[in-house]
Amino acid sequence: MPRFMDVHRGMEGITEELLKQAHDADLEIQHEEGVNFEQAWADPSMGLVFCLSEAPSREAVKRIHERAGHPTDEVYEVPIIV
Repeated sequence: MPRFMDVHRGMEGITEELLKQAHDADLEIQHEEGVNFEQAWADPSMGLVFCLSEAPSREAVKRIHERAGHPTDEVYEVPIIV
């Protein structure tokens, strides 16, 4: 299954607790689109959050994030991971 990295901008000041809440919201409904969110990272000072997932499509990732309350338009397929 393809892997994707998505980027959320405008998240300045995000805390570890808020990142976990957002990630958990994705995990609760990910099965409905066949997505598996593997990991999330945040840089509070830059306001960036990155999420790595396996999913059938970029659109499936976008739909889960939107339904979980943190939409993004930046979803990139990452075919090479070492």
